[in-house]
Amino acid sequence: MAKQNPDGTPDYHGWPDRFGFLPSSQAVFNPVGGPSDDLCVFDASNPPSKCTPASLAQIFSEDVPIRDVLAHPPQAITSPLAIEAADSSFTGIDFAPKSFVGGPVEDGAALYALEGDFGFSPPNATAPAPEVGHEIKLINFEQKGNQALALKVRGFARNNSGDQAFLDGIAGFNRPTNIRFGPDGCAYVADYGAVRDNGADTHFVGAANGPLLQIPGTGVIWKICTQ
Repeated sequence: MAKQNPDGTPDYHGWPDRFGFLPSSQAVFNPVGGPSDDLCVFDASNPPSKCTPASLAQIFSEDVPIRDVLAHPPQAITSPLAIEAADSSFTGIDFAPKSFVGGPVEDGAALYALEGDFGFSPPNATAPAPEVGHEIKLINFEQKGNQALALKVRGFARNNSGDQAFLDGIAGFNRPTNIRFGPDGCAYVADYGAVRDNGADTHFVGAANGPLLQIPGTGVIWKICTQ
């Protein structure tokens, strides 16, 4: 989550060479191989990476550590107001109208869409805790006197598993990518739909089912209204 510089330009948090305060060269970001890696040659008999030993060795030799994209940052790198979990993407935000205020939603609050992972790496939570992503989250803002602005972030609408709904055979979020409030005071969520991936829990494996392909007929618009 960002803010503007005093001159009106957006601030800069280091993308694509910094993630959540950390340089991309940190070991936590090193690739571990997997069928979705562009250097991986698929070999189902070689878990957990499912890459041939030769291609896995190439990944480790060419992509570890991850190289910087920019020679120099375009401006001073500042810390963001808040960060989200790994493998989740903040994709859309809108402020709630007064007619939507109530319960956990405070005056001036915002809802945002959080798209989930693409199956490239292990889950970002350890069971039984649900994964982070594939959900709508709520931000309440609090500022008293001259104190710094505080953000209170909490879940608002999600699947129980935290994963794509189609994996569990339920009617829920797959990939919410945007949220906007309509003139009726309801929130409308654009859900891109289910996406094929090469994760361990995918239902689509094989040469004809490459990663990041939308499954036809799974996109939807959700409507969330107050009672």
